[in-house]
Amino acid sequence: MNLARLLISAARSFPERPALSIGDKMLLDYRALARRTSGLAAALGGTLALRHGDRVALAMVNCPEYLEILFACWHAGLVVTPMSSRLHPRELGVIIEDCDAALVFATEALASAIAESAGGRRIIVAGSKEYTAFVNQDPAPPVAVAPGDLAWIFYTSGTTGAPKGAMLSHRNLCAMAIGYLADIDFLTERDALLHLAATSHASGLFSLSHVAKGSNNVLPESGGFDPHEIARIIDATPALSFFVPPTLLRRLTDEAAIRNANLGNIRTVLVGAAPVPAGDLRAGLAMFGPKLWNGYGQGESPCTITAMSQRMIAAAADADDEIRLASVGIERTGIEVRVASENDEPCPCGEVGEVLVRGETVMSGYWNRPEDSKQVLRGGWLHTGDLGRMDGRGILTLLDRKKDLIISGGMNIYAREIEDILLTHPGLTEAAVIGLPDPEWGESVAAILVPAEGQLIDAASLDRLCLERIARFKRPKRYEFVTELPKNPAGKVLKRELRERFAKARGNA
Repeated sequence: MNLARLLISAARSFPERPALSIGDKMLLDYRALARRTSGLAAALGGTLALRHGDRVALAMVNCPEYLEILFACWHAGLVVTPMSSRLHPRELGVIIEDCDAALVFATEALASAIAESAGGRRIIVAGSKEYTAFVNQDPAPPVAVAPGDLAWIFYTSGTTGAPKGAMLSHRNLCAMAIGYLADIDFLTERDALLHLAATSHASGLFSLSHVAKGSNNVLPESGGFDPHEIARIIDATPALSFFVPPTLLRRLTDEAAIRNANLGNIRTVLVGAAPVPAGDLRAGLAMFGPKLWNGYGQGESPCTITAMSQRMIAAAADADDEIRLASVGIERTGIEVRVASENDEPCPCGEVGEVLVRGETVMSGYWNRPEDSKQVLRGGWLHTGDLGRMDGRGILTLLDRKKDLIISGGMNIYAREIEDILLTHPGLTEAAVIGLPDPEWGESVAAILVPAEGQLIDAASLDRLCLERIARFKRPKRYEFVTELPKNPAGKVLKRELRERFAKARGNA
């Protein structure tokens, strides 16, 4: 089924319901959104002469045009390549070239920034007169696609080098959208999704489930994080859900304006994109009540591997079960998860291994990278590169990226275990644990820490905190304090940069 039919069906059943709002004001109802999408699709296949399977790159900040461009591309049988607006123009150019985009849609500032790096490709500015003329063309019927036809190429974060394009089909994304309705919330036309995070990532993918049920998609007018504006949107919008990475969840719980809003209007706070410390979940529960959902996924299996439901998070907190609270929950509906050894054999309960996944949301491979695809999908399983362990109830706890495993004196040390302990210190806001070269032990443990504003932290107090909870060989041998941690556009900490920076600092000492 062409994903465009999600919008077509919603427009038929709920034509006058809000489809897209800016703040508390409706911009387009479903009838208007479907009409504009169909007109733009006609232009893509007609005036612009794009053909079934051509790639269209999106270099856009969150904006009203994003959703209609997304569905117009699918309507026309095209493949969308969304890109993070936080990337450098050269990085955007690498992705545009790698997917061989036939066309680029961009918001105004990004259009100017990528003019040189787009390789001479046509760039259409969202909301321009040219764009409006395309949207107003006579509508065209949706192009027939096979379930396995490509719909989306998601470029991985590139934490270890050049990003790779995960190929996702109409079937993959349809299964993902249905999985939301099965495991998170059964949505209706009375629901709304507030896009606080980038629509080029998980927030944009969650919109598919909301469009399928005729729910409202809401963009803050400021385009940024304005607590007072967010509070007004919460007050004006019943049954409101939103996606946030852990750093943004922390900011929300620190804001008095949010705390004083009508939090009864919030349906679900979707958390993900990076490990969520148990303390942050507790703070979220204290503020929002039992409405937090914590999901684990990858671009290679978007939004859909395991999750802690709202009920599971609340129950773990009530039981003071720190292990469950720090976990990423159980398999999503229709997804199979295995923790495996180096030779891909299932690990016994509680043992550490690589997390493997298979199911309808798993990509078909990486764009133009057959060898990488073969390796990561060997044996019919997606090899996530994440290390974890699973208990007898099927609850998965993530420990580290495989490439970030620290081996000191022949002993395996998992950064997540130490980070979770350090973050119980009230003076810290963020922690990243890495391994640095050590002539005696191979690697030694270093903790890179972000103190709360105005906090001076004694390393000895951190040592005591660790030694109360973990073996002496695991505790950091070195503590470094910084004002912020380097992150990629998805909000994940770039440990490779930290290793390079602090290994070099030690060499210069």
